[in-house]
Amino acid sequence: MTKPSFVYVTFIASTREKVWQALVDPAVMRQYWIGLNPDSLAHVNVSDWKPGSRWEHQHQNEARTVDIVGKVIECTPPSRLVYSWARPSEEADPGKHSVVTFEVEQRTSATVKLTVTHDGLDRDPKMLAGISGGWPQILSNLKSLLETGKTLPR
Repeated sequence: MTKPSFVYVTFIASTREKVWQALVDPAVMRQYWIGLNPDSLAHVNVSDWKPGSRWEHQHQNEARTVDIVGKVIECTPPSRLVYSWARPSEEADPGKHSVVTFEVEQRTSATVKLTVTHDGLDRDPKMLAGISGGWPQILSNLKSLLETGKTLPR
């Protein structure tokens, strides 16, 4: 059986260090990790980003609701971040985890190539459908924020 993957590549007028900070710093994340729906809440990914550490995808509501969790697999600043991805109810079952990889490559002195690959989605068509709409929104917001200081209009 083939394993569906989601791959998104974008070029950002920025530096690897700024893109990296946006991937791991909740203060930057809460600015772009939002949907285009005006009612959507900002999210942040919380971790110490050390291999083996837990990370949580938290809503920025009063309860800090967690809807995705995982483990940091690899963290090589400012070029590569890899973590597992699962619903909290499936955290204990590694067979239900998928894997997200961020590759940050400086292409010119002012341009970064960001490649996001989400692998291991063969068992979960609902997750594949969700991330196929979510990642483009989030990564477009990231690009806009780093290039203009603002995210896309909601």
